[in-house]
Amino acid sequence: GRTWVKLSAPYETSKKGPPLYADVGALAKALVEAAPDRCVWASNWPHPSVPREQRPDDADLLDLLLDWAPDETTRNRILVDNPAKLYGF
Repeated sequence: GRTWVKLSAPYETSKKGPPLYADVGALAKALVEAAPDRCVWASNWPHPSVPREQRPDDADLLDLLLDWAPDETTRNRILVDNPAKLYGF
């Protein structure tokens, strides 16, 4: 396929909320498992849809990727290889 998925901003759609955003996390895990070569990650900084006092910590959001993509090879794909392919770096 030619579709890319950006794993980003779980706080925008999650009904469960932080710290794990379990409902969105389950979907993210399924997408990573089904197509790790078509996923990229983003922090969605500066979180324009969230009031300043409620903005998530970007380090916490990155930590979610450790749960969604538990092995180093897959994370390297999502953070390095896939963006390079998608954006032509």
